[in-house]
Formats: sequence, structure tokens, C-alpha cells
Amino acid sequence: MVFNLNGSEYIELIKLLKLLHIAQSGGHAKIMVEDGEVKLNGEVEYRKRAKLRPGDLVKTSDTEIVIEA
Repeated sequence: MVFNLNGSEYIELIKLLKLLHIAQSGGHAKIMVEDGEVKLNGEVEYRKRAKLRPGDLVKTSDTEIVIEA
């Protein structure tokens, strides 16, 4: 899956998970991150508000998202 920032500089990790309906809510997105269920560029990401920029790769158990400009 590809997510286009449409001119924005970045998107926060939990906002992306919620926006793409990977998480059912903002609270669910936070829990996913806290529980280590999300990887950013191959490493487990625990920062809920990590800024995702073009070229970043986000992975959950069943989804892979590439961030584009």
C-alpha cells in the first residue's frame, strides 16, 4: 500500500494507522504502537507520534505502507 502525503511534510504514526483504518480508533492505534506491533523502516517503533516522511516504510502484522511525497 502507498500513502501519499499530498504536499504535507509528514504524518504522525498513530494518525496514519487511524486514517487507513488499520486501527479502529486513536486509542487502538496507541495500543498497537505501545505493544510493539508496528515497525518503521524495519525496527519496532514505540513513538506514537513518530513523524513519517517520504521513503519511510511502515509494517504491521498484515499491512505494509510506503510513504510518498
